Amino acid sequence: MDTNTNQNTQPSFQSNPQPNMRPAKPKMKLSKIGALITGLIVIVLVGAVGTSVYFYKKANTSPQEDAVKDLAQTIKLVGKHMVLPVDENPTMATVSDPEKLKDQPFFMNAKKGFKVLIYSDSRKAILYDPFEDKIVEVAPINANLGAPAGN
Repeated sequence: MDTNTNQNTQPSFQSNPQPNMRPAKPKMKLSKIGALITGLIVIVLVGAVGTSVYFYKKANTSPQEDAVKDLAQTIKLVGKHMVLPVDENPTMATVSDPEKLKDQPFFMNAKKGFKVLIYSDSRKAILYDPFEDKIVEVAPINANLGAPAGN
């Protein structure tokens, strides 16, 4: 009989009859944390894909394509300030060393990065400042450019 009484008098250490059940509050916290982590992962993935696409496209464009786009953009911007010849495509140059051009009056106010549009048929040259979006100088082009003097 001693064995029966010992078994009945021992306290039960199981306070919860279903050990796999979790309280409701921690479940809510875990789902919020999970949603936050999932959201951050999605943001990082979208950013990584976007960056990859940007650099892929940038690496796969040729310098000629870039030059054509730059010319078209410059013509559009200069065209907002003055009427440009529509029947010809200009040649464009970018000022890279203004110090070498200072002795020419047309380039007196030129700075590095300024654009020069040259309309050969219309005999016009336009110096454009893309940083401040303004025309710096307009000058006629000599028709005999490149011909020896005195002939």
